[in-house]
Amino acid sequence: MTERTVERAGREGGGERAVAAEPAHVVVVVLNWKGYDDTAACLRTLAASDWPRTTVLLVDNGSPDGSGERLHRDFPDVPYLQTGANLGYTGGNNRGFAWALDRGADHVVVLNNDTEVAPDCVRRLVEAAGSDPRVGLVAPKILVHDAPDTLWFAGGDLALARGTGRHRGEGARDAEYPQGSRAGEITFATGCCFLLTRPALEAVGGFDDAFFAYNEDVDLSWRLARAGFALRYEPAARLTHKVPPLSAEPSPFQIVQRDRNRRRFVRLRLGAARRAQFAAWFYATRAVHLARYLARGDRARALAIVKGAAT
Repeated sequence: MTERTVERAGREGGGERAVAAEPAHVVVVVLNWKGYDDTAACLRTLAASDWPRTTVLLVDNGSPDGSGERLHRDFPDVPYLQTGANLGYTGGNNRGFAWALDRGADHVVVLNNDTEVAPDCVRRLVEAAGSDPRVGLVAPKILVHDAPDTLWFAGGDLALARGTGRHRGEGARDAEYPQGSRAGEITFATGCCFLLTRPALEAVGGFDDAFFAYNEDVDLSWRLARAGFALRYEPAARLTHKVPPLSAEPSPFQIVQRDRNRRRFVRLRLGAARRAQFAAWFYATRAVHLARYLARGDRARALAIVKGAAT
């Protein structure tokens, strides 16, 4: 949906009523958690959005460093929602989704706070959403912020045997990956940024709060597809994401959350055969990671592997 039909008063003294097209109302939800600098930079790029009915909602997850209140003070024209506690990526964004629906949004965009968007990004997402009534989600092309000629996400695919999603083109040079310039259907969209249509959000809900952070996008992608919605990749919509090097080790928190949520997704959504296939891969590879961390004396990550596989 790119436009909404509204009635305008007819000519004075006549009974005619003209019908005008009103641009779709888009709410962009930006979630902050102790990230003043990144969030401020993200909000500044959104201020240049060329879609005429874009509302940016700043949600703060009870940041203990006061960054939420600082951002609210420094961006007084941006609506502000304080959750009062760290509800995770899932809970904080879900509060934003509810706020958007209550205010009549036609589309909701979830956007990581450590991103910077092109001025036409929102418009391109909206236009792609209106291209087919089956579309429930549109994902943009995402480039590495510190190396903007390098892809981070150029569409994605669910990898059910591993309980996760795969980024197409990750690490490739944009100019050398022609598939990244082709719009089309996908089966996985990263939670870093995507547009959800109102019908899709109303039909399946937002993120599952139980995931807290990581793999919540896998779960939502799967539920949207099961509900009959198409997921679309739109390369004309572009943004950059401040990501660590691909070779960087995950933190202990990331290890626990990712492994725990892989297991949760597989347990909740997949059949017995898929669960068995996942278990065979998962526990064998966790044993390898555990041995590797123990061999180099990395007790924190070794403990994280155990927690992620057992809790």
